Amino acid sequence: MTNCGGDHETDCSDVLNEVWLFLDQECDVTRRALLERHLNECSPCLEEYGLEEHLKILLARKCGGDHAPDELKERLRASIRQTVIKHGGANFKE
Repeated sequence: MTNCGGDHETDCSDVLNEVWLFLDQECDVTRRALLERHLNECSPCLEEYGLEEHLKILLARKCGGDHAPDELKERLRASIRQTVIKHGGANFKE
């Protein structure tokens, strides 16, 4: 992952760990504003965000818009949260 070395309120690695939550609008309003502010200040993170955004669009187009069942989505979210927490990643708020 990219780390620009700049002095930001939020660490680049934390932002990049949460980029999919940001893209899927799954973080709370306060966290979303903090991530958005970082992306506006940090070119390397904004570039990485752009790549992830294009990947999400491509996946949606190629998968035909099929949606996973809610139960599967929740299990995946829980698994991702546990993995991030286990590895000392981002703090999640529900």
